[in-house]
Amino acid sequence: MADVIQLLPDNIANQIAAGEVIQRPASVVKELLENSIDAGSSQIKLILKDSGKTLIQVIDDGIGMSATDARLCFERHATSKIKSAEDLFKIDTKGFRGEALASIAAIAHVELLTRQPHADVGCRIVVSGSKVEKTEAVQTHQGTSFSVKNLFYNIPARRKFLKSDPVELKHIIEEFYRVAIIHCDIAFTLHHNGNDLYYLPKSGLKQRIVAIFGKTYNEKLLQVNEQTELISIEGFITKAEAAKKSPGDQYLFVNNRFVKNNYLNHAVKNSFDNLLLKEQYPGFYINLTIDPSKLDINVSPTKTEVKFDDERLVYNYLRVAIKHALGVFVVAPTIDFDTDANFGSGHGQPKTFTKGGYQKYNDEVSLLEKENLKSWKSVYEGLQNGDRAQNDDVVTFKSQISIEKPDLFPQTEAALTNRKDPYQIHNRYIVSQIKSGFVLIDQQNAHERIVYEENLAAIKDQSRPVQKELFPQMVEFDANRAHITIELLPYFNKMGFEIESFGNNSFIVHGLPMGLPGGTNATKLIENLVGQYSENLELQLGIVENLSRSYAVSSCVKRGTVLTVEDMKSIIDKLFACETPYISPTGHKCFIDFSLEDLKLKFT
Repeated sequence: MADVIQLLPDNIANQIAAGEVIQRPASVVKELLENSIDAGSSQIKLILKDSGKTLIQVIDDGIGMSATDARLCFERHATSKIKSAEDLFKIDTKGFRGEALASIAAIAHVELLTRQPHADVGCRIVVSGSKVEKTEAVQTHQGTSFSVKNLFYNIPARRKFLKSDPVELKHIIEEFYRVAIIHCDIAFTLHHNGNDLYYLPKSGLKQRIVAIFGKTYNEKLLQVNEQTELISIEGFITKAEAAKKSPGDQYLFVNNRFVKNNYLNHAVKNSFDNLLLKEQYPGFYINLTIDPSKLDINVSPTKTEVKFDDERLVYNYLRVAIKHALGVFVVAPTIDFDTDANFGSGHGQPKTFTKGGYQKYNDEVSLLEKENLKSWKSVYEGLQNGDRAQNDDVVTFKSQISIEKPDLFPQTEAALTNRKDPYQIHNRYIVSQIKSGFVLIDQQNAHERIVYEENLAAIKDQSRPVQKELFPQMVEFDANRAHITIELLPYFNKMGFEIESFGNNSFIVHGLPMGLPGGTNATKLIENLVGQYSENLELQLGIVENLSRSYAVSSCVKRGTVLTVEDMKSIIDKLFACETPYISPTGHKCFIDFSLEDLKLKFT
């Protein structure tokens, strides 16, 4: 039998490697920025066209390369970062695999310009599909300029499945953040389609965070600074009141390298104890400095995963450091030994005390107990002794329980009438009686559906009135979300908002849609709305559908909100008037119905 195993040509091998290393334009940006940092640059410029699909150019003022190194850098497994296997255990650079440039050159048109500080002339190399087309000496600036054009030009399937320009730009900006935040000693510039998105001069870490995410972050940040023999923890966390509903602004670095580690992310959130709700996430920008020999970064091609010798120890160090920072800045709740532990916890009123100690129990029912009995009566109203009411949609049960005091089963006509009103369970669900039994409604999911369909109609008809703000409020975004907001301004106006650009990534809110709950925070609403819209870009929804969905999630009645009977009736009526009342815009059930026959089976 003839031999069947053969060596792959270099161009095919590079294309295969590119499938792991280069997934989208953001992957190219990451690799080129990290190479510029390893080159000792003090200024790095990133230029994009069509969200990186047409052009990605990175210009730096680093040490540059010789003509030989410039030619060799496009070969597989060619690197200046390591020389032996022992170097893998003491890596202090961003790149080390020697695969990135070879992979990029295999799937794009690449032009390299570079010159070393002491050299009179530089070198220009043009590569297409792993084939070197031109090499020449040219006059150029000190440092290196990489131009990557027509990404995936020779792999149509990969290019076809790239997302829309806003989505790809979002991923690029995220990679830009991961590099620019921690390397605040380097000046960064980002241009997209001829527009300046970011200019970040050299600064401290806090100034860099504020420059990226907006001036409002200046008051939200708390410093973390702990030094031990094993680990150094430095950076900032956001205050509890600045927590968001999605884990967006969470940046963890190990030796100035961005890493993804859910275990350590949990350590940060766990440090806040009871300061945050379950669905809230704090922002953090923390760098862990550890001996490189005590970790392994050679885990994945993207170099965003890291393994520690003792991850539990790092977890505890990080958790204690953040708790200490919260305590120093008096963010953590204080302990008042003069106050009952149950007070303010949401579990009822504080206990009453007499001068001599606890109040003695007697035959008389206290005022607090009477109030509690009243609330329980409302739950059991209608379950009184008697036969089935003549009205078919009224269900009563014959009690076999004999209770003299208190009377939990009133026989009044008013009780029968009030029993038909819907009521809440744990301020999360609405129970409403129907002819066949009852229906259990999730108030948040239901209101999401209502707001979603109302907003679709409002955008179509432009019929929603504006409720003017007594004092206009200002909202500030980072450059990416400011760009998105500018594109959405015409749609905001159709929805009933009155918003105008104020320049410098800021916006003035003059009015909100009519019908929002009283006391709605305009700034918080707009921030949540734009943030939700940005997260939904991955779903490839239309602008109107995405915006309506984001508005529904941001402005709906949340679980835990106390509703009046009128509010509950309104939600029920509007829900079943919707075209699709069964599921929310996010795909969750709005209600579950229970029949009397099903309930009967439960008790047999």
